[in-house]
Amino acid sequence: MDFGLSEEQELLQQSARDFLARECPTTFVREMMRSDDGFSRALHEKMAGMGWTGLIIPEKFGGLGMQMLDLATLAEELGRVVAPGPFFSSSVLAAMSLVHSSANALKKEWLPRIATGEAIGALAFLEESDRLDAAGITARCTKTRTGYRLQGTKMFVTDAHIADVLIVACRSRGAAESGVNLLLLPRDTPGVSVAPLHGIDQTRRPCEVILRNVEVPASALLADEGKGWNLLRRVIDAACVVLAADSLGGSQRALELAVEYSKVREQFGRPIGSFQAVKHIAAEMVSEIEPARALVWYAAYAYDHEPRAAARAASMAKARLSDVYCRTTNRAVQIHGGIGFTWEHDMHLWFKRAKWNETAFGDATFHRERLAQLAGF
Repeated sequence: MDFGLSEEQELLQQSARDFLARECPTTFVREMMRSDDGFSRALHEKMAGMGWTGLIIPEKFGGLGMQMLDLATLAEELGRVVAPGPFFSSSVLAAMSLVHSSANALKKEWLPRIATGEAIGALAFLEESDRLDAAGITARCTKTRTGYRLQGTKMFVTDAHIADVLIVACRSRGAAESGVNLLLLPRDTPGVSVAPLHGIDQTRRPCEVILRNVEVPASALLADEGKGWNLLRRVIDAACVVLAADSLGGSQRALELAVEYSKVREQFGRPIGSFQAVKHIAAEMVSEIEPARALVWYAAYAYDHEPRAAARAASMAKARLSDVYCRTTNRAVQIHGGIGFTWEHDMHLWFKRAKWNETAFGDATFHRERLAQLAGF
């Protein structure tokens, strides 16, 4: 039985690695970190030219129609280079929200534009409570004669400042899973204001989105009235798998940087990599990364092919890779010594991404609790 990637996936992996080596070196990443919006339209258009922005969008809507394992393979390569930009928020969160929705008119309008890179989307989900369950959604959407009126504040909306369209989670009634709606609205809709926030990872820009009496038509619903949580839960699972894959790529690169440095840095007349203590640290990093790779691949496979196991596999991958990425970057910094803590050295790029990935869409503790609930404990 073959547990490896297919030839097509290996080709995607290699072409992505070659492309990103040319187009997204750490000098470019630092340039984007210093910029006002952390975004390069030129790079986004080149990614669109490679088909990446429409990777999981069905062919009939202008995408490649590929599956989650293909997306995870690409996400791993993006994580290796801590790629800046809205790929995660637009081509994963927004695209998945539309792909799994029942709103055919919205699919026809927005999916082709996201696939070609013409439009950028963002998911407005979290609020001040930072809760990841349905009870955390308190922004109101009140029914009107023509649609809904939105009122509330959404927090930590990645890339909302450059998005063309927002997908907003809000509540029309109650406080449970029933009553949650997902509504699509252009960012320039009257009553929508976006304020950038400061985050630990400057390659991903969080924003506050304030909704003041925002009027949207009934056709903006992505799912049936009050049933948006089932769709949102599916998108959250996709986010967990992609973040786990991003963490896998970052972990592998942090290990490589640490090993490379240990071969050239000398103490007491010999490379520090020759010391047993440093060898043990590197071996521990390898022993965690390799099993984690299988977990990510299984979670990606289960997302499309094993619906009953998909949520559990996504949480397992997210929990494990949150721990592995943080530990790997921490150990890599230790191997680098004092220079690893400096702004001038690139190691902090992966260290910061690890912390962002750890908390985004639930940390390891949250997902272990979710696993217990899914198992009925």
